[in-house]
Amino acid sequence: MTVEAVRVSPGWLDLRESADAAARSPELVERLRGRLPAHVVVHDLACGSGAMGRWLAPLLATPQHWVLHDRDPDLLALADVPDVTVETLLSDVTRLGRDGLAGASLVTASALLDLLTEDDLVGLLVACVGAACPVLIALSVTGRVELDPADPLDGRLGAAFDAHQRRGRLLGPDAVAVAAEGFRGLGLEVVVAPSPWRLGAADAALVAEWLAGWVGAACEQEPALADEAELYLRRRLREARAGRLAVTVDHTDLLVLP
Repeated sequence: MTVEAVRVSPGWLDLRESADAAARSPELVERLRGRLPAHVVVHDLACGSGAMGRWLAPLLATPQHWVLHDRDPDLLALADVPDVTVETLLSDVTRLGRDGLAGASLVTASALLDLLTEDDLVGLLVACVGAACPVLIALSVTGRVELDPADPLDGRLGAAFDAHQRRGRLLGPDAVAVAAEGFRGLGLEVVVAPSPWRLGAADAALVAEWLAGWVGAACEQEPALADEAELYLRRRLREARAGRLAVTVDHTDLLVLP
């Protein structure tokens, strides 16, 4: 199981876009800006519908050309970043090779690292090092989830979900630490910043979708949870609809500087 086998629906990307935008670290963008040329060529890896570009391009506030990479042609057809020039490339970002990002002045990705195996990550590191430019990778899950009010089943579901994230040698919640170590081992500076989702009553639709996926993956990993989890999910969804459930899903952003 690698990133190649993971399909992401446009509906899920639309639902999470505002939460992602609120979570990503603007402090890392501040550190990045001084390292960029007057005209920026950005390669966005596994771009989805282009949400990373829609968040980042206005913050860079400089002329930009975005090259959007994804292996899903349906998502590439939807991908768009307003007010900059854009091209799309159908590509597997783990197999770009050392020259696959030639000409980039910035490489970005969002919600990608945890979907990679260690071999996939090595391929990504090779491409990023070959580009010899800053790399900004946002929203990698860390495995830390907090629900308020708490429930006795939260911990068991969280542990099963994390195990599911590691299936088939995927890095899952270990991805940030492995990537940071890999970049530092190549002599690059790595700056880490938290980027948690903090979801509440205003995010009821996203909370409901996230809950269903979180519980479903946990039960797929540990089928013995299924009976308890069904009642748990119903209870949690009622709390979410009533605006009584707060969810924090931790993520981490990485800025890599050559």
